[in-house]
Amino acid sequence: MIQGSFDREDWASGFCNVQQEFSSVVVKPVRGSIPPQLSGCFYRNGPGQLERGGQWVHHPFDGDGMITALRFGDGRLMLSNRFVRTEGWLEEGEVDRFLYRGVFGTQKPGGIVANAFDLRLKNIANTNVVKLGDQLLALWEAAGPHALDPDSLETHGLTNLGGVLEPDEPFSAHPRFDPGHHDVPRMVTFGVKTGPRSTIRLMEFATSGADAGGLISERSDSFNGFAFLHDFAITPNWAVFLQNAISFNPLPFVLGQKGAAQCLGSKPGGKAKFWLIPRDCGAFAGESPRIIDGPDGFVFHHLNAWEEGEEIIVESINYSDYPSVEPDQDFRSIDFGLIPEGLLERCRINLNQNSIETTRLSERCCEFAMVNPRNQGLASRYSWMAVTESSVGNAPLQAIKKLDLINGEDCVWSAAPRGFVSEPLMVPRPGSEAEDDGWVLVAVWNGERRATDLEILNANDLSEQAVVELPLAIPHGLHGSWVEAG
Repeated sequence: MIQGSFDREDWASGFCNVQQEFSSVVVKPVRGSIPPQLSGCFYRNGPGQLERGGQWVHHPFDGDGMITALRFGDGRLMLSNRFVRTEGWLEEGEVDRFLYRGVFGTQKPGGIVANAFDLRLKNIANTNVVKLGDQLLALWEAAGPHALDPDSLETHGLTNLGGVLEPDEPFSAHPRFDPGHHDVPRMVTFGVKTGPRSTIRLMEFATSGADAGGLISERSDSFNGFAFLHDFAITPNWAVFLQNAISFNPLPFVLGQKGAAQCLGSKPGGKAKFWLIPRDCGAFAGESPRIIDGPDGFVFHHLNAWEEGEEIIVESINYSDYPSVEPDQDFRSIDFGLIPEGLLERCRINLNQNSIETTRLSERCCEFAMVNPRNQGLASRYSWMAVTESSVGNAPLQAIKKLDLINGEDCVWSAAPRGFVSEPLMVPRPGSEAEDDGWVLVAVWNGERRATDLEILNANDLSEQAVVELPLAIPHGLHGSWVEAG
């Protein structure tokens, strides 16, 4: 069925079970060539197991995690993929049925009677993948990380990161990488314990040298209100959190009627809050957090943040309301016209006046925006993001846009009508100082092939550098990262 620029069957076919696991298979471009300067590994995570015993998950975010590794070197590319062998994935694989409820509404067989009062959560390790020290970490923010071998992708099991984490302690699936604002690069991340009063544990880890993977600093701060925090932003001096105006009614979850995430909703009359936590390496180390009213709407992801005098500027993708898939809806037949679109906005936080000023940067529906990773926490001119083919309204993401954040100029590469894009990853060219010199890597679901293509685009103008048709169907996914060789 054709809807606008896309065929729904093409789009829905991207929600599939992965049937194969590859190990270091050489794949070659069908067009163009792989730059020899592109040397490292593109890791990607996302749900790869969406069905058990004929039952589909209620929402793709409930699918079990699968890691894909695309390893570049000397103009060549090798593909590997492997499911994260979590305890739940292994248990359910033995009996070929769901044994756990999903946060986003997937129920065990047996109806409400079988699901009521079963509050166990399966760590599905499906949201992000990053390298820390000598371990690859598969992340799912409601529990601890799984450690994997960076080369073979073999699952080593849950890790407490050398005693840093308590058993089942939440660990964010959306860390930020400080490129070296305070002499050395760091991974900055957090865990959040929610309730009527929520606590954020902010942690910073070394990412280079003999101490790579070790904890550098940590602090814990408590705030009033229920915290739904997937992402945050960093500047040299601050960790910036946006507490959405969200309420949580756990009763339908406890009674087996809904998943936990389906019990979230916009809080009538509520006000979002910025929670600004001083970083221990910055100029305000040891000071108390600042709390300032935030913008209306709902934010999953931030693009970037930086400081200008007494202001903190935060760029985020803002939705007019919290998007949810209700218990009686099929995510594969969702009406995009009823879902609020994500729009890129800039919020200037004045620390002297405790006030904000918000500006819309683009009217095109977008997600998964990023800047050059060398500019994380600094003012950036360019960003790259996944967008809809249409310039207005909501629809599947089918294009990549480069946006000039100063003058609003943009250029767009499109996979439409039969291609659907995932999160783009900007990789800077080694040795280059130009902010937009490098490549954009993006996995594209090819509705015609019913498989995934890897597009390598030149970051400055989004011209096509190479296309690789992968021998793998990678379902619509979530986040990934780049790890340089050596």
